[in-house]
Amino acid sequence: MKIDLHLLQNFAPSNLNRDDTGSPKDCEFGGVRRARISSQCLKRAIRQAFAEHRLFGDATDELLAARTKRLVDEAAKIMVAKGKSEDESRRILAFALQSAKLKVVEENKTQYLLFLPRRTVQALADLVLTHWDVLVAAVAAAVPEGAPAEEGAKKKSKSAEKKTARDAVPKDVAKLIEQTLEDSTKTPDLALFGRMIADNPDWNIDAACQVAHALSTNRVSMEFDFYTAVDDFRPRDNQGSDMMGTVAFQSSCFYRYASLDVDALRKNLGAADGEDAKGLKSRTIEAFLRASALAIPTGKQNSMAAQNRPSYLLALVRRSGTPQSLANAFVKPVRPQGDRSLIETSVEEIEKYLDRSLGLWGDDAKAFACSEVDVTASAKPTRVKTFDAWVSDVVKATEAHE
Repeated sequence: MKIDLHLLQNFAPSNLNRDDTGSPKDCEFGGVRRARISSQCLKRAIRQAFAEHRLFGDATDELLAARTKRLVDEAAKIMVAKGKSEDESRRILAFALQSAKLKVVEENKTQYLLFLPRRTVQALADLVLTHWDVLVAAVAAAVPEGAPAEEGAKKKSKSAEKKTARDAVPKDVAKLIEQTLEDSTKTPDLALFGRMIADNPDWNIDAACQVAHALSTNRVSMEFDFYTAVDDFRPRDNQGSDMMGTVAFQSSCFYRYASLDVDALRKNLGAADGEDAKGLKSRTIEAFLRASALAIPTGKQNSMAAQNRPSYLLALVRRSGTPQSLANAFVKPVRPQGDRSLIETSVEEIEKYLDRSLGLWGDDAKAFACSEVDVTASAKPTRVKTFDAWVSDVVKATEAHE
């Protein structure tokens, strides 16, 4: 079963997602330049919306994941609170991670970002504390006496360090550490967005959700804001500003698309201890729908405050078949026409394209639309008046298909 999610979101002047020059990201589509927001930016905004809006209720903190290189530091804080020294805690934790085939490099950071359940930090700290004496002995055996762990490590390659740690730590303890780090059950954002760990392919998770780069339905016009700043304590006879510069910005109506594989989501969520697995799946779908609508990138928001929610939401629920983006509705860029706004003409074009597409492919998907503009160009979607009702109807449709 698949859920295709299509949103139209018109942003006021903004620079929500910058490239390496500080300008809003863009690309060419349909032969013209379009504004763009990267899928990575949108996925992070969705993950942040899970937490900000407490979309899993009281279980939000327990269920969500975190992306970090600072697993050692976070777990060390817990161990210090239990009476262990900070330096020794970090040294033992780094050694424990290396026994699980993860490289720990400068400043006790892992070699790359790890995407792990937030509860893993506590679980790892508890496990190391439980096997503290064993791990201390393993470090003492692996590192020359009198030499700090980091000095001994400089003499070996990173792969040799991991092998030393694996050989020194008892296999049963190393196995427990690996199981703690591998655990991803009951973690909605991991189930949705997946993860890839190069050193441990068995820990990889294929994402249940695909998120496209958002594209403007209209041709983009890049503009520049010339700004100045004045020193509040400058002498009165000193004319002019004390700082000046420019910042690029644009305003566009974005088409956003995401596809959710419900069967893959259920598989990725794994065991649901003490909770019905179907219930967790439905809660995750509901949270994803809400977070997708509420997610707004944070770039330059303090200076532009482009806090614009979607004007149009369309969800297609299909029992089988392949996902389908409706981006080609905007191959020809949309423009305001007469007294119809850019938002209204964009809604009209996507619904016309929806009719053509469903008719061509014989798609029997159930469609649900919610809009703040009064445009009805298609008879296909079920019209829903409120956002809450739209979310409820989509979730019910997925449950009815099972």
